[in-house]
Amino acid sequence: MTRNRNRRDSNPTQVSAAPGEIRELLQHQLRQLEAFPERAREIAPFMLWGAPGVGKSSIVRELCADLEIGFIDIRLAQMDPVDIRGLPVPREACVEWLLSSLWPRDPGSRGILLFDELTAVDRSLQVAVYELILDRRLGTLYEVPPGWLMVAAGNRATDAAVTTTMSSALANRFCHLEVIPDLQDWLAWAATAGIHPDVTGFLRFRPECFHDMEGDLERGWPSARSWDRVSQMLHCGELSERGMELMVCGLVGLGAGREFMGFMEWSSQIPDVERMLANPREFEFPRRADQRHALCSALVYYLWNGPAEELDRRIDAFVEIGKHMPSDFAAMTMIDALGGGSTRMDERALKLIEHPEYNAWTRIHGEAFDRHRREALAA
Repeated sequence: MTRNRNRRDSNPTQVSAAPGEIRELLQHQLRQLEAFPERAREIAPFMLWGAPGVGKSSIVRELCADLEIGFIDIRLAQMDPVDIRGLPVPREACVEWLLSSLWPRDPGSRGILLFDELTAVDRSLQVAVYELILDRRLGTLYEVPPGWLMVAAGNRATDAAVTTTMSSALANRFCHLEVIPDLQDWLAWAATAGIHPDVTGFLRFRPECFHDMEGDLERGWPSARSWDRVSQMLHCGELSERGMELMVCGLVGLGAGREFMGFMEWSSQIPDVERMLANPREFEFPRRADQRHALCSALVYYLWNGPAEELDRRIDAFVEIGKHMPSDFAAMTMIDALGGGSTRMDERALKLIEHPEYNAWTRIHGEAFDRHRREALAA
């Protein structure tokens, strides 16, 4: 399946993958470890390359949480070789080694060991992790349980980040993947992660502002990480308008920050979405494109982020409102509510497609829904 990528952030000499594709490959390797534990040393570890803020470590962390398996995040830039190999302790005529308590001990456990910032450390520390990543052992003292997948991550030399060239011996043992920013994948995640609707609405309206490394990289710039932090700031809601502008521009840069503040000014003038979901007969669809995107994102957000005992009522209203929206916006909103497609659908989203009025909705918007869903899965 061909995906539409941000060409500025993909490297034509490397294998590039969106976050959703990375999850799929990680799960494949974990299944291999579970099925063939005796072949753990033959199953290739991953090296995830990508720009800062693209979400390399978040992909791994969230996958482990979803699968309810272990996750150990080793920040190599904060370590010395002795932290990896262990501490030598003289004992009469010999030396014993005290191993770090970081490493998993339970032989039946499963998880991912992430060696983050591998390209930001000097060669001495890279050498220290060779044996652990590649041979899954530290001499005769320790062996990684077979259910644990070894993954490393680092930035590229072109990212204006601290990097150290990886030795050919280490590089040849990894399966190398370049993680690229993918807005559709991020929006699917955002729909289930409580990201503020003003952020998702703005990025729907201005996708060019999702990830942009063309500006001053020594200041704030737009990335998945920085937009997540904008969302966290908005949820607090304790800043003055000027304070909010300073924070937003400090996180995503001046250009994207000022565009976002302008978007928020107009989005604040849309009808009260929570009130609409309480009384769908009050639904009004704005004329401005930015306000339409803001309204659609707000509908999805407040559908899933309200009192649990009122969820069925909100679903009733959501489906009814959708029947009165233009097809393209109705389809986009439904896809977001379903988590970006069938691969992200959960039990609560199934309530939407099992709703008694869903068939009526599809008779009105089914063609647009199928088209947008294909585009979302292939984008």
